[in-house]
Amino acid sequence: MFLYRLSVFSKWAKYIGLLSYLLSLFSDYALFSYLTLFALFVVVEIALNASVFFGSIALLWGMLVIKRRYRNKLPSVETFRSSVIYSLPFEGHWAVVNGGFTQEYSHSWNIPVQRYAYDFLQMESGRSYSGNEREVGSYYCYDKAILSPADGVVVKVNNRSNDSLILGKGRYFNRSNHIAGNYVIIKHAEDQYSLLAHLKKDSIVVKAGEKVVRAQTLARCGNSGNSTEPHLHFHLQNGPNFYTSVGLPIRFSDITIQPCQLDGRPVMPLPSIPDGFISRGYIVQNG
Repeated sequence: MFLYRLSVFSKWAKYIGLLSYLLSLFSDYALFSYLTLFALFVVVEIALNASVFFGSIALLWGMLVIKRRYRNKLPSVETFRSSVIYSLPFEGHWAVVNGGFTQEYSHSWNIPVQRYAYDFLQMESGRSYSGNEREVGSYYCYDKAILSPADGVVVKVNNRSNDSLILGKGRYFNRSNHIAGNYVIIKHAEDQYSLLAHLKKDSIVVKAGEKVVRAQTLARCGNSGNSTEPHLHFHLQNGPNFYTSVGLPIRFSDITIQPCQLDGRPVMPLPSIPDGFISRGYIVQNG
């Protein structure tokens, strides 16, 4: 909690420093000169949120690499044909809170690797938790099994991150070395890799080089990385690198989909969703 309070103080202190610097340009008042030193707290803020800062830099670099490599010819629902049909990577009913297969409903359309990504969590009576919203254990999906979406080989595992602190109102304090937190990357076919992120620390039961089969347990749902509350981030990409790979549309097999009330954002009408695809604002389940 001390680190969080220091982070909040740093956030406001740097603005005090910058404002004092501007005032010092028009005044000889000594206090303004001293207060400009508060601008140095920007270094503290970067240090406390290093994974977010450097992760953002890496994403920008990756976007430049992808732009040069693919120009504007990124995979789309119309052009990409997968050799693998995927299952949802969990058991039971989960809500799609972010993501879709079109620009309007996309998780992050302008970040190529996350263009067709999805965020999933569990809900009851319109809420994702019961009890104290700042406790990860209060969330229905926390510690639930995360499954392999298809047969494949694990190529990378990250298991070094503690859960992010939940601060409420969409705020969090990241305690991870990676924006995805703990994650597993699986190769399912040539140029088809799945990423399952924000996993619970020490819950991952597979390792790099291990073969996995569809529906095999990989880990438990957590709240590591850039995560405001426990959920599963899942997407398909065309390479093993999180930053320089391109996201791929995902077609699922044998799933059920039904509307749910999440928030005030627009939802794609059910008749407009092609068979095998999903979009935010729906409850989904295998079989």
